[in-house]
Amino acid sequence: SFFVISPPLHTHIMADVPSASRGRIEKEKQKDVRTSNILAAQAVADAVRTSLGPRGMDKMIKAPDGEVTITNDGATIMKQMKLVHPAGKMMVDLSKAQDIEAGDGTTSVVVLAGSLLGACGPLFKKGIRPTVVAESFQKAAIKGKEILEAMAIPVNLNDRESLLSSASTSLGSKVVAQYTQILSPIAVDAVLHIINPETDTNVDLRNIKVVTKLGGTIDDTELVDGLIFPQGAAHVAGGPSKIVKPKIALIQFCLSSPKSNIDNSVVLSDYRKMDRVLEEERNYIRNMVQKIHKTGCNVVLIQKSIMRDALNDLSLQYLARLKIMVVKDIERSDIEFISNALGLSPIASIDSFTKEKLGSADLAEEVATSDGSHIIKVTGISQGTKTVSIFCRASNKLVLAEVERCIHDALCVVRSLVKKRFIIPGGGAPEIEMALQLSKWSKTLPGMESYCVRAYADALEILPYTLAENAGLSPIAIVTELRNRHAEGDVYAGIDIKKVCPPPPSPSPLFYFIIFPSLFLQCGTKRKGTKRRQRERETVWEESVWKRGGAPLLLARPNKMPVVYSVMIGATSKARRLLNKTSLSTSPWSEALSVFLHPL
Repeated sequence: SFFVISPPLHTHIMADVPSASRGRIEKEKQKDVRTSNILAAQAVADAVRTSLGPRGMDKMIKAPDGEVTITNDGATIMKQMKLVHPAGKMMVDLSKAQDIEAGDGTTSVVVLAGSLLGACGPLFKKGIRPTVVAESFQKAAIKGKEILEAMAIPVNLNDRESLLSSASTSLGSKVVAQYTQILSPIAVDAVLHIINPETDTNVDLRNIKVVTKLGGTIDDTELVDGLIFPQGAAHVAGGPSKIVKPKIALIQFCLSSPKSNIDNSVVLSDYRKMDRVLEEERNYIRNMVQKIHKTGCNVVLIQKSIMRDALNDLSLQYLARLKIMVVKDIERSDIEFISNALGLSPIASIDSFTKEKLGSADLAEEVATSDGSHIIKVTGISQGTKTVSIFCRASNKLVLAEVERCIHDALCVVRSLVKKRFIIPGGGAPEIEMALQLSKWSKTLPGMESYCVRAYADALEILPYTLAENAGLSPIAIVTELRNRHAEGDVYAGIDIKKVCPPPPSPSPLFYFIIFPSLFLQCGTKRKGTKRRQRERETVWEESVWKRGGAPLLLARPNKMPVVYSVMIGATSKARRLLNKTSLSTSPWSEALSVFLHPL
């Protein structure tokens, strides 16, 4: 057999096109692809840009299953976006990487990436190759890192106030910013509890367990030196609620009667056989409970089972008789943390249940919360890894999820300070300083690199520009002022959203009062015969000005049309007396006007 392989149709078409035209078409395709990638990345950056900074707006995101999320966390917003374009997906991965590495700044990194890609467009139009742009941007990034290290301020981990300030900054732009004084100390103390500030250079956040429970308020959020189980103890049979010096076991098997792997049914026609089956069940469970009791265990943690019930009322009754506290429905994802915290080993079967696999603590008790629910606290843990638990409360699911995200961001910020013990000022100060220094450095570079580095420097100004824009300030004026401040040597000058406000307008009656026409004043000249005689006549048309709360303001301009206004009440009594005169021909208008030009 023979197969005839023919080239694709577009190959025949391209073969008929001259080589010069083919090259031009390929260049146009490359240009279109680059433009498409840049536009997609900029669209994603613009979508999250409005949530940047303390005055950024929160996003309400509705998932396909109907679940609503309200947040301004960049990583959460990007995670919820269903993007198809490859460049957009890379922006999502970028935000995710920033969240893993630093925990905060997920919005800033997306906005900055969009601005840098936007700066590439004009460079490509000038004929600069993408490889040259990429290499120049890489050199600019290395130089920018040197600039940041030069302006960095050392941090001492024993200085708790500086750590609190950094954690508060990360929470200042969140939905729960008003609870910064509560959440910041919790995050700082949690990290300091599990590390040695003198020697440690990293923090394992897996040793900090964030537990959430719906109910109460954010004020009820607390840090616990130990473990917290939000489900409470099982009290079906009246078990204990407090154990001193507990011996704790974590079991992964069921304290209930065994069942077959397939669905079947057993038909019993005799009551004696039924009693025998029930007796065998009781003996089976009783033997397991007695074996647990012989090891000295008095607190049992039972992993959640998806195949059948982990325990039943009969097993709870036997455990309650032996004064053993039961905590059920332990999630599989929490097994590792509990094992490290208590220094115990999970037990997969009753045959391997030994006292060597138990953990210990000083106290295990059931505590009532502010909303009437109960939780289990295990404190005084001496063996095992240093661990702490953060118990988060909120009145609804949306706020509770946001509190958990904010705690995570604050923990990551403190972890970053442990890894590299320096801080730099915020508010756009590092970006402006980098832009200024890189612009100066670009003048010393030859060829195309100079243009690329200058474009990189200009792109960095998007962050202070966005901060000012989201705060309602004039971004151009703010960025210009920051440039001047940094040029004068003030490298720590940035935007303080809480103190900086727009300058007030110049004094004007329109600014201080509500003005509307209500009076009529006639001033001018009147001829009689051939003799010109100038005469001023003032006619005041009262239109219930005082009943409407208005005070008349009349400006007479000789030989011109008069300007007549009525100004809302609020003027000084002096102005009212001046304007309430019956004889208006001698009223000192300039003095009355000067009164109204001053703010009340």
